[in-house]
Amino acid sequence: MSLLPEPLRIAAFRHFWLARLTATIGQMAMVIVIGWQVYDIARATMGLKEAALRLGIIGVVQFVPLFLLTLITGWTADRADRRWIARASIALELGCALALAWFTWRHATTLAVLYAVAALLGVARAFAGPALSALAPNLVPRNILPRAIALSSIAWQSGAILGPAMGGYLYAYAPYAPYAASAALFAVSLAGLLAIHAVERPELARGPSPWAQMVEGLRYVRHNKLVLGAISLDLFAVLLGGATAMLPVFARDVLHAGPQGLGHLRAAPAIGATLTAAFFSFRPLKHHVGVKMLAAVGLFGAATIVFGFSRSMPLSLACLALLGAADMFSVYVRQSLIQLYTPDAMRGRVGAVSSLFISASNELGEAESGFLGALIGPVASVIAGGFGALGVVVLWAWWFPELRLAKTFDPPDLPTAPLKES
Repeated sequence: MSLLPEPLRIAAFRHFWLARLTATIGQMAMVIVIGWQVYDIARATMGLKEAALRLGIIGVVQFVPLFLLTLITGWTADRADRRWIARASIALELGCALALAWFTWRHATTLAVLYAVAALLGVARAFAGPALSALAPNLVPRNILPRAIALSSIAWQSGAILGPAMGGYLYAYAPYAPYAASAALFAVSLAGLLAIHAVERPELARGPSPWAQMVEGLRYVRHNKLVLGAISLDLFAVLLGGATAMLPVFARDVLHAGPQGLGHLRAAPAIGATLTAAFFSFRPLKHHVGVKMLAAVGLFGAATIVFGFSRSMPLSLACLALLGAADMFSVYVRQSLIQLYTPDAMRGRVGAVSSLFISASNELGEAESGFLGALIGPVASVIAGGFGALGVVVLWAWWFPELRLAKTFDPPDLPTAPLKES
């Protein structure tokens, strides 16, 4: 009898898991180095608040492509082969890594170059997010999908642990090294995606015009209060409470930990998240899922507040790990609800809307933190954001009673695609 968790016994899901892990390591290594380089270049000629503003711009340039492309990417994921969409996205990220490796090796990196590459990475993520989120349910039976979501989260969070550490240490060794390593990892990810067999999906009716089909995804989310509440809760909590954008500031000027310390700070939330995801891969959540998700988001806000006040590296790392664990709990519940309550023919478009909300919380959260940091200071902006996240929990528990009343993941009876097991 195989000791592997049930989803990993399926060959296609193993290839998917490997592709997600290696791509995430490469992405996170690039993200941490881009952030460090932007802040370091800015601090050479600017004060702390002005440099924090430049960090915020990274979030804007990554969010704009996703915002503009959301309807297109969701429709594409429902009409085209999701495997090839993901493959093309990873290939674009591979090109971005090679470009930054070349510019850094030639000592030609500028803020304009970093912002341009960040925008291209935003385009890649805009297409990859809906395609990958919609592809995963096609690879496993529906009854083990929550476990597959947890395992997929482990791949992402493990990459989020390894990526920042790899990026920080390789950058200290040679500034171009993390980009070169990321390029190699993207190549492995692309190979994993190429190994996934053709996925059998229900025949999709042509229906109305492409534009009407795109808007249909927005309409579905708007009318499904449970899905809308779960997605928007994450949006506003992380938008207000996200501290990760200010980590270069904390590493350089608050905790005085340097690029290696920044790698540890970026990895700490992922450690907490990975342990949480690993637990759920073996012991799926079954009862009172909505109330527990709201409580987890409240813990996320509280941990953010303590992190903002901390001047101790061990305490800061502990707060970030707890923050990551709480966020993973919320992500697990949200993704399970969305995937299980959404028909396969709609998953690409609903996934695109979800990706837009997630990116808004992450990238616009970075922009909000940068702009607020420029106004009142980076530390104060993180503390204020934590209190804002707590406020969001209270409001969403009132505005979306469907969240409080969600007891289990029991979904409506939705069609699934035939599956091939190894």
